[in-house]
Amino acid sequence: MVLIAAAVCTKSGKTIVSRQFVEMTKARIEGLLSAFPKLMSTGKQHTFVETESVRYVYQPLEKLYMLLITTKASNILEDLETLRLFSRVIPEYCRSMEESEIADNAFNLIFAFDEIVALGYRESVNLAQIRTFVEMDSHEEKVYQAVRQTQEREAKNKMREKAKELQRQRMEIAKKGMKGPAFGSSGFGSNAGYSPAPVVGDSASIVAEFTKTNFSSIQKPTTSTKAMKLGSKSRDVESFVDQLKSEGEKVTAPTMKPTISAKAPTSSEPTEGIHLRLEERLLLRVGRDGGLQSMELHGLVTLRISDEKWGRIRVQLENKDARGIQLQTHPNVDKELFKSKGQVGLKNPSKPFPLHTDVGVLKWRFQTQDESCIPLSINCWPSENGQGGCDVNIEYELEHEDMELNDVCITIPLPMGTTPIVNECDGEYNHDSRKNVLMWTLPIIDYSNKSGSLEFSATALPGDFFPVQVYFVSKRSYADLKITEVLLVDDDTPVKYTADAIFFTDKYEIV
Repeated sequence: MVLIAAAVCTKSGKTIVSRQFVEMTKARIEGLLSAFPKLMSTGKQHTFVETESVRYVYQPLEKLYMLLITTKASNILEDLETLRLFSRVIPEYCRSMEESEIADNAFNLIFAFDEIVALGYRESVNLAQIRTFVEMDSHEEKVYQAVRQTQEREAKNKMREKAKELQRQRMEIAKKGMKGPAFGSSGFGSNAGYSPAPVVGDSASIVAEFTKTNFSSIQKPTTSTKAMKLGSKSRDVESFVDQLKSEGEKVTAPTMKPTISAKAPTSSEPTEGIHLRLEERLLLRVGRDGGLQSMELHGLVTLRISDEKWGRIRVQLENKDARGIQLQTHPNVDKELFKSKGQVGLKNPSKPFPLHTDVGVLKWRFQTQDESCIPLSINCWPSENGQGGCDVNIEYELEHEDMELNDVCITIPLPMGTTPIVNECDGEYNHDSRKNVLMWTLPIIDYSNKSGSLEFSATALPGDFFPVQVYFVSKRSYADLKITEVLLVDDDTPVKYTADAIFFTDKYEIV
């Protein structure tokens, strides 16, 4: 079937929500929707009506209609089955079939419609899967938050460096027997003073201040009795840095779980005018007694053009995947070209790709219950030792020996106030008493050290060591997808490009 659009409209024909699935002008869609109420006839039992070009399939929902517009060549039985699924989605997000309720939940309905139909064709999904997909976290939001955290961390580091530099200058001036310049003094000029230092704990304002401007160009402070002075013995720069550290700003201390920003940085400006990025994130959930509960892989290839002369190109891909991962191209990408030659290019070869923008050209999603697909398996085995505690043995096994995993961090929760006694460890470990976790870190796992173990004892019950969190990153694609070359559209001439690949765990836990 080819589904043109889906809409929710009133009995009088007023369209409340409409979602278009194929390329068509706005005027054409509006014309099709406005023609629907005129084609309705009373006293008949069928729920479809045809014109010379399209077919309307509809279902009454109290005061509303759920309407699908399809081509006449589509299978009417498939149309009706799809219509029933659309009709079941609406009550999931709307408490009543009122026009105002539909309008208030329009975006949730549109997101759900997009999970049912892609590029005009029905997806193999059920209602439970649609609910799960719509409620999933936004990957774009996580990337934005990761970039924001990176900027804040860089600002904090810059602040500390400037603070230490000012402290050194103050000490040098003191050694020479000179009085150090205070805030607002003529030593920095009449308009080149420093802003008042925030009180301890106000690190967010410091981060924002240093993110927006250089330390040397901060505006002159307003009169305040709480401003920190370089000459003050109680609040000099070093004590201020120590106070920041006491608030949890420990630069060298490992975190409970490395953030995406630390392990999956955003791509830099392309050095060759063309930059490609292949990114995959893994969501994995395993039972503590074994058995894969859920596994999802989300992948995306983005293209960034920084020079207009390279706008009209095609990207050659090599796909060695044997698991049947389904790849989906962007609607503006030539699907037939990708199927026949494995190349990513625009449907209209005369048009260039957008400049200075990360354009998603290819995506994929892989779901499985096959345990052999797990790249790194973790076995946590706590057993009571008869002394009011447990002996815990944790093992890892690299299931795919051709992969190389970096910055592996396995985090085991502990009861509050418990200090573990580590007897054996392959790699390194760290007990974070503030977060009550034991972190087992390995810089790299590959075929040369594909297995390892950690043994420790702690005063706790067996269930206290779950859920175990696992994080790793790899520069090799899990889907075994590789970018081989970039060609010009006109003469298939290879051009230079830069590319990077990142595969990381978004959420991997043993529960």
